[in-house]
Amino acid sequence: MKNSILLASHDDQFTAELKAEFVSRRPEISVFLLGEEGVDQADVAACWYPQADLLTHYPHIKCLHSVAAGVDHLGQNLLNSGLPVCRIVDNHQKQGMLEYVLWGVLNRHRNFDKIRDNQTAAIWHRYPQQAASELQVSVLGLGELGKFVAQGLAEFGYQISGWSRSSKSLTNVHCYSGLEGLNTVLNRTDILINLLPLSAETQGILNQDLFNAMPAGGYLINCGRGGHLVTEDLVTALDSGQLRGALLDVFDTEPLPKTEALWQQKGVIVTPHVASDVSLSTIIDQVADNVLSFSKGDTLTNAINIDKGY
Repeated sequence: MKNSILLASHDDQFTAELKAEFVSRRPEISVFLLGEEGVDQADVAACWYPQADLLTHYPHIKCLHSVAAGVDHLGQNLLNSGLPVCRIVDNHQKQGMLEYVLWGVLNRHRNFDKIRDNQTAAIWHRYPQQAASELQVSVLGLGELGKFVAQGLAEFGYQISGWSRSSKSLTNVHCYSGLEGLNTVLNRTDILINLLPLSAETQGILNQDLFNAMPAGGYLINCGRGGHLVTEDLVTALDSGQLRGALLDVFDTEPLPKTEALWQQKGVIVTPHVASDVSLSTIIDQVADNVLSFSKGDTLTNAINIDKGY
């Protein structure tokens, strides 16, 4: 049956919400759950941390659709399956990400992190204010989210550099690419924002070598993926003073275990993966539209480059 979809998620509540929204918003799409009678009629799977052997059990699936902006949660088995993979792009998510990152930048820029620590010790101290134009803010990853954040921060007067795998050209953003370009960016960065996609090349990129390439006292904001960060190296950089602080929104294990040392690490702010969300209505409409396009053999929207992984 054409115009049918399989919901493949490890989160039962989220799956139920997706199905209810599909039925309400896009009734022309037939929705099946794992193991449900008739599921073999679906040729597109909408995924959120699906089982690694999904295609073994459902070989009729011919297209994979992430229900998020990223696709790494599909896992290497599915990403290397040769099937087309699509993702979600949401303008509201871009604005939410900019708001979150701006908060993190201001926390360092206006010394709110130090002021918060001073409050704990009942210390009244006013820090000299620094102009935004005196701060070098750098964004790793200039995809849909990264370029929006970089250009948004530039409008607030910050000096903005951006780094990406391939060359980019953005208004009010100094763009770099390649290893030499990365070193150039790091060497002058006061605040580093990570918005890279997670791939084999970027796994563990936020490590000791990268932190040491930054001027002493730098600040890290990680809104990419937990797999980008080598936690032990971050702790070392913070304890030594190489980094002044870090705002972390993503982690390898979520929820972050209560025993994780990052909860208590001086200079670290932990947020529970709230930097920005894709709206449920956007997920439903973009997935449904691609299901219809796939059925008709039309071009898919927001299909990733399989070789790059994003």
